[in-house]
Amino acid sequence: MTAPDRLSPGDPAPEFTLPTDTGEQLSLADLRGRKVVLYAYPAAMTPGCTKQACDFRDSLASLQAAGYEVVGISPDKPEKLAKFRDRDAITFPLVSDTDRAVLTAYGAYGEKQLYGKTVTGVIRSTFVIDADGKIERALYNVKATGHVAKLRRDLGLD
Repeated sequence: MTAPDRLSPGDPAPEFTLPTDTGEQLSLADLRGRKVVLYAYPAAMTPGCTKQACDFRDSLASLQAAGYEVVGISPDKPEKLAKFRDRDAITFPLVSDTDRAVLTAYGAYGEKQLYGKTVTGVIRSTFVIDADGKIERALYNVKATGHVAKLRRDLGLD
């Protein structure tokens, strides 16, 4: 597998309909008319992913006040996402992409460096999608710690 194709500002955000942590389905089309922060993370309940999810949770009110909805996406099954949500009081939807098709469409699944080795997996990424469904920002290889604070600054919220 080679490096995935990456999205750029102005590209249409790939559509999806995926199961959530509550067992319901969430479609990107359901969020049309609102700005969306879609962030891709490798695995629920791991230290880095927990830190990142809690940072989004703690910033959710101000993000929503600025018109943003937050959605997390990982290859975890909905049952694991429900445990993650309950354990860490996650207050935004977590969607399950077990076949990694949506992650791949966003360029967030493919070869990456992990501890000096090339591996295939989820590339921690964040996508800001405008109200018309276009990519406003595509941020790849973000850090779990400090990323939400940087994103807030970049969006002019701090």
